[in-house]
Amino acid sequence: MTAKRRHPIGGNWASLLLPIETDDSINFDKLGEEIDILIAAGVDGIYSNGTAGEFHNQTEAEFDRIQSMLAERCTKAGMPFVIGACQPDAMIQLDRVRRAASFRPLAIQVILPDWWPVNDLEAADFLARASKVAAGIALILYNPPHAKRVLTPGELANICIPCPHIVGIKLSDGGADWYGEARTYLQEFSLFVPGHHLATGMSKGVAAGAFSNVACLSPRGAQRWTDLIETDLEAALDTERRICRFMDEHIVPFRQKAGYSNAALDKLLSAIGNWGPVGTRLRWPYRAIDETEAARLSKIARKQLGELFFAP
Repeated sequence: MTAKRRHPIGGNWASLLLPIETDDSINFDKLGEEIDILIAAGVDGIYSNGTAGEFHNQTEAEFDRIQSMLAERCTKAGMPFVIGACQPDAMIQLDRVRRAASFRPLAIQVILPDWWPVNDLEAADFLARASKVAAGIALILYNPPHAKRVLTPGELANICIPCPHIVGIKLSDGGADWYGEARTYLQEFSLFVPGHHLATGMSKGVAAGAFSNVACLSPRGAQRWTDLIETDLEAALDTERRICRFMDEHIVPFRQKAGYSNAALDKLLSAIGNWGPVGTRLRWPYRAIDETEAARLSKIARKQLGELFFAP
């Protein structure tokens, strides 16, 4: 029997990316324009301060201003939004959770304290205190592949099931064994798999959605693809195979061979898509991929993945 999910949250969630100027300041005018573009794209939701949102490299005043801008625009438009309160320092993160809750998002995303990896008891204690500070707002745990401790489905169950406010988990997927474990241990949670694996994740009866790198490439196209999964799974899986091939051949090598960060890759995707005023620049000291690469890859992406860019 399939367990009932704790919360219906799911679908295609677009990441809020920071437009960074040459002096390392955030261009808030461009950020507001970006939010408006994402709202107009009709995505299922917008989330702030994931890895691509450079949560690890902003001041607390900037954090508050970003969330205030997102909340104001999304609330006015009726667009669901999730705030990422992520921060490697546990006490700073708890304070971000408290402040994020005041904006009344659909959920708040957190990570486990990450300077020194926490054990299960410490992780459960952190989530319990974060839930209390969130004042009734649902929480989503973000456990990325580059975390100090990457948890198995069974380990995630051990720390998340006792915490009723955890409704979703953003994580990396795996092969058939991983999907089997996820079905065994995590059915009550909304699971968010990597965006380029969304069709597979949903076809396995595991994924509820994605905080999506595909939406970095094309918010409208990612939404059309998400909708297609529900109506024509085989066509959606074919699109996924081509998305993965494009990522493996043209995007992932920037990380594997040249050492660029995941945030740099996501900003490159947005520049390839050329849908908003983001650019590829990251805040110092992180390196950005040159804009000329985006121009080169734009033609390839549109040739290989035309349905993400051109409505039928």
